[in-house]
Amino acid sequence: MLIRKPILERIKVGNVTLAFRRWQRPTVKEGSTLKTAVGVLIIQSIEKVALESITDRDARSAGYSDLESLLKELRAREGQAYRIRLAYLGDDPRIALREDVNLSADDLDNIVSRLKRLDSRSQTGHWTQTVLSAIDAYPMTVAAELAAHTGFEKDWLKTNIRKLKNLGLTISHQSGYELSPRGAIVLNHLQEHP
Repeated sequence: MLIRKPILERIKVGNVTLAFRRWQRPTVKEGSTLKTAVGVLIIQSIEKVALESITDRDARSAGYSDLESLLKELRAREGQAYRIRLAYLGDDPRIALREDVNLSADDLDNIVSRLKRLDSRSQTGHWTQTVLSAIDAYPMTVAAELAAHTGFEKDWLKTNIRKLKNLGLTISHQSGYELSPRGAIVLNHLQEHP
């Protein structure tokens, strides 16, 4: 579920508490969380809704200036309409993780084991060190260019860089990626202990 940054900021401070979407089937479920650019959101509830039952108050709670603006956007899409109640849960734990550079030998072994599992489950074989090395060599480079440097397909690369991000090893920017301080230590360890 994509949410624009200005709306995310308003969710974080509590000014926006609803979202409306039209889907063939929901992409979120009640109780699930979303990691976003401003932190973690929780989906408090999700329910089917008829467009005619949406109120002006609902539209304002979803960050729209008026009901017609929301309805115009919803009418441009297909599928069942849903009302999603959401709230800011807290900071993204990956931010603290990526800054954690006090890694013991056991910590490094654990991270390397997780990387090996990612490699072993991939149809492309060993990719984690290749991708970390490419991000290190070409910081702030977009996925399409990294794909050219690594030989991996762009969409595959974006999906798998997210797995590295979940381990606190990379940082995603508006355009491109870079290794986190934790990622730099892990890559150095991988290079020193092939």
